[in-house]
Amino acid sequence: MLKNLTRAKLIQVWFAAVVLVVVALFALGASVTLTTGAILLALCLVPPIMTLMLWPGDQPPTVRDVLGGADRRD
Repeated sequence: MLKNLTRAKLIQVWFAAVVLVVVALFALGASVTLTTGAILLALCLVPPIMTLMLWPGDQPPTVRDVLGGADRRD
């Protein structure tokens, strides 16, 4: 199930979870100052940024692929 999870979908789920938590906090009457809001925003943006930076991209061809001719285009 997680093999079909894309980077964009994971970040969308993260932001949806953050929005739900913020809405729940306001519904419960939590008071958020400007400083607290800025810190929470920064902490909410760190995981998606790390996900973008560390998500594996296309793997370069190995020596076996190059020597064996795995990429045979017509």
